Amino acid sequence: MRTYQELFRTTEFKPLLASTAAHVAAQTVSRMALGTLVYDATGSPFLAALSMFGPLLAQMIGASVLLSATDRLPPRAATIGLALFFAAATTTLALPGLSVGAILAILAVQGMLGSVGGGVRYGLLTEILPAEGYLLGRSVLNMCAGSLQICGYAAGALLVNVLTPRDTLLTGAALFVVAATVARIGLTRRPPRAQGRPSARETWRTNARLWTDKPRRRVYLALWVPNGLIVGCESLFVSYAPRHAGLLFAFVAMGMLAGDTLTGRFLPRHRRDRSGAPPLLLLLLAAPYLIFVLHPALPIALAAVTVASIGFSANLLLQERLMSLAPSELRGHALGLHSSGMFTMQGIAAAVAGGIAQLTSPATAMTVMAAASAAITLALTPGLRRMGPVAGGVLAGADADRELTDTGKGLRSTDTA
Repeated sequence: MRTYQELFRTTEFKPLLASTAAHVAAQTVSRMALGTLVYDATGSPFLAALSMFGPLLAQMIGASVLLSATDRLPPRAATIGLALFFAAATTTLALPGLSVGAILAILAVQGMLGSVGGGVRYGLLTEILPAEGYLLGRSVLNMCAGSLQICGYAAGALLVNVLTPRDTLLTGAALFVVAATVARIGLTRRPPRAQGRPSARETWRTNARLWTDKPRRRVYLALWVPNGLIVGCESLFVSYAPRHAGLLFAFVAMGMLAGDTLTGRFLPRHRRDRSGAPPLLLLLLAAPYLIFVLHPALPIALAAVTVASIGFSANLLLQERLMSLAPSELRGHALGLHSSGMFTMQGIAAAVAGGIAQLTSPATAMTVMAAASAAITLALTPGLRRMGPVAGGVLAGADADRELTDTGKGLRSTDTA
């Protein structure tokens, strides 16, 4: 599967795309409203960053106790239920008089349950599409998300100014309802991919199974840490340029869209398989942010964040490699662990960046986070380059897991966590 025409002939891909699009739009609009609401109330860069990206910290808790549900729940029912929960929670956040502490508590619960959402959604993608179509399908989802973030942050900034942050949150809640409705109408019922009941024990057991393999561990670290630190930079946009934060977010999304388009559709397989490509893209992600030490004018800042965000497309290549290393019965869990770890790192980075900005300035904090991202990428590069190519784009994780079992380095491939 190499063309968009082939991709969109797959019947259920379109409703999955539409439901995901509504979900992303809801999150984007709500995030902009919350950051503005909290910054206006407190004047604190730290709390503003935490309100926008702090919920991602709770992904760590969800990944520790809830992630086994990703392969043990019916995908359509889980998708609908999570969207309706987010609609209710976002409506609650719009209530007048809600304290910052109450806001953060609600967001923490959202983050915990959101850890399941990524695994359910992208695990379902592996069922809807053939194995060789995963990268193209995921790139289209990312491109759609990038486009909606461009529109969402711009629309969020407009709604916040024309209406109020609370009215903007209600708009986000309505979009979550749209996501649930599309999933209910367009997706078919499927049984869970794995048997058994979700539990914290099974979550820990499967996390250990995925983490103990060194190649998978390297891929996870590359997926989590460098881009998480750059999201820490993004969390400071509101405090760095309060009047132009929506514009900065929109240009970030534009760069992501360009990178995902080029990587997902036009990068040939022989170039994708070169193990040096992800580190180079991750370095591109970090380097342009170093210019913020000079407090650049707005046009230069917009150009820097746009170019940098092309580097987010490294995630597509790393996810394809993760799928080649993951056992087939644990695809949802493997992708859920990826998204939960990534979001957790983004939340940690947002908190760290906000703390540094509180003590110094947003520009200084952004420079520090970018330098740390580049340094960690350089440290991970030798291990990533030692990894072999993805064999023909086929998901070979189950065979890899058996090989680990035979050499005594992994768990049995017949185990169903």
